[in-house]
Amino acid sequence: MGRQEPIGVFDSGVGGLTVAREIMRQIPNERIVYFGDTARVPYGSKSKETVTKYSRQIIRFLQTENVKAIVIACNTASAFALDTMQKEFDLPIIGVVKPGAKMAAQTTKNGKVGLIGTEGTIRSGVYAEFIKSFKPDVEVIGKACPLFVPLVEEGMWHDTITDQMAQRYLEGLKQQDIDTLIMGCTHYPLLRSTIQKTMGEHVNLVNPAYETAIELKNVLERESLANICEVDSPSSMYRFYVSDAADKFKAFANAILPFDITMTQQINIEQY
Repeated sequence: MGRQEPIGVFDSGVGGLTVAREIMRQIPNERIVYFGDTARVPYGSKSKETVTKYSRQIIRFLQTENVKAIVIACNTASAFALDTMQKEFDLPIIGVVKPGAKMAAQTTKNGKVGLIGTEGTIRSGVYAEFIKSFKPDVEVIGKACPLFVPLVEEGMWHDTITDQMAQRYLEGLKQQDIDTLIMGCTHYPLLRSTIQKTMGEHVNLVNPAYETAIELKNVLERESLANICEVDSPSSMYRFYVSDAADKFKAFANAILPFDITMTQQINIEQY
């Protein structure tokens, strides 16, 4: 696999763009092929078997784009499918859960870590599993926040309704005396200021998207896959694919990425 080949990044929809954005910031030499499964979003309420099947189809598609490594930029798919995908495919595959869990274990002082995410991520218990592997005596308190995703996708990042939902979801965690909170869904970093305001400045927020970009950088260097060539313009560096609603995806991407994307192509993911 060549150093100049792209990184494959996939998510159930637009949330994984926060991971792609961090990769662009932390390792700007790397090309990216992004796939958002916008036809089948959300993953958070689906079964492990279904999410694993979807992940397999997407990785097969990304392989047609000659990717040299893959980032599962979805907490639910990382929780449900990562182990299986690593066994089935012969290329580096990393998820967003382990890097975030590791940082939370390193950050907490009082051993009480909060976790917000989809129902699937919370139910899987995978964050707690990883955190305890790094620091066994940590207590992990999870809270599913399903309405955060549609609020983000509607662009309601700074809205009184979002403030009210944050108060409702996070009130219980505030009473648990946590000192660290993992934003365990790729959409949630876009609500960072609201979450921080609700929890208070004394609570450290962990963004798995950032930690995953750093982990990817380390993996590429370790595997001698890091691109050392000059970079081109963003329009030639990054390619975006979706399974539905390309125009809506492009509008959202242009709102959060550091440049406007010109091409988003819809494909039939079911054929892979």
